[in-house]
Amino acid sequence: MRIGLLALARDPLARLGELAALADAVGYDDFWMADERFFRDVYVSLTHCARHTRRMRLGPCVTDPYSRHPALTAMAIGTLAEVCEGRVALGLGAGISGFAELGITRVKPAQAIREAVEVIRRLLAGDSVDYRGEVIGLARTRLGFAPPAPAIPIYVASNGPLGQRVAGAVGDGAIMEGCATPDEVRTFAHEVSRGAAAAGRDPARIILVARLNACIAPDGRRARDVLRPHVARTLAAGRLRYATLDAQGIALPAAARASVAHLGYEPGVTPYLHLLPLVPDRFVDALSLAGTAEEVVERVIALGRAGIGEIILHPLAPPARGIDDTIRSFAAVVAPAARRALARPRSSEVS
Repeated sequence: MRIGLLALARDPLARLGELAALADAVGYDDFWMADERFFRDVYVSLTHCARHTRRMRLGPCVTDPYSRHPALTAMAIGTLAEVCEGRVALGLGAGISGFAELGITRVKPAQAIREAVEVIRRLLAGDSVDYRGEVIGLARTRLGFAPPAPAIPIYVASNGPLGQRVAGAVGDGAIMEGCATPDEVRTFAHEVSRGAAAAGRDPARIILVARLNACIAPDGRRARDVLRPHVARTLAAGRLRYATLDAQGIALPAAARASVAHLGYEPGVTPYLHLLPLVPDRFVDALSLAGTAEEVVERVIALGRAGIGEIILHPLAPPARGIDDTIRSFAAVVAPAARRALARPRSSEVS
């Protein structure tokens, strides 16, 4: 199982460089950065972070085909590949950050992602591209340079079945946010496999990635308390889709959702704090990784057995500590223990 660290470019560049250096030193495979408006620019920030790393891949998780034309994304990721000597990957999703402020309307998001992947791959391969899709258009053009890694892995992020099928059809990987239960992983895997089969691809070649908020602390209850407001926001805002949570009874009452229905994308968690009594530990565990290191190990093993091949960790700080503790604990304790367990046949394990 691969492990990745997700950073937000709200932090100063110096701090982002520190986080990249730490992740590289303690064993993370990937360093991802969200393309959030209106934080620091994702590609400038990743270029800065690349100077602090030696072995990890770096890339946006995720950028979108609306606020950045896919040709510009190909240009940017190709340039980053030159900075990193090929150590890059691209996360692509339908986006939402800043769309209201920029006047952007998402049109046919699954189709837009499918078309964007095709355009980006062809440009990175050195083709002259003249493209007229349902959403994406590009007059005949090519990149004015040759990226050192033309076959850059592209991961498609989606919480809905149409986008997940697109990931199976065209992606090297599929990312799902908040995919923290084996039941949800299996449904996710099923949709990705459907898309792969329809495109004549082997589903086993597509890595399934769970993007999860995480907090690890000696006191598991306090770790869950850190994530409880974020889970309240996820369930109340309803922007992310889940196939299995309702069946598990993991939902907020309609009145609770209506109380925050007027909120936009950017308010943070403060407006959702009154909902915390409605978010028990079971809800937190269904959407995130929280608890002691030992508890999180068991959760990661279960996700790996269900099909997850990479965890992208967005760390939150435990009480009286910094996020560095969660970053280190996951790499030093959780990931090695989970990998050992996943490498053993189930029959060889002793309960």
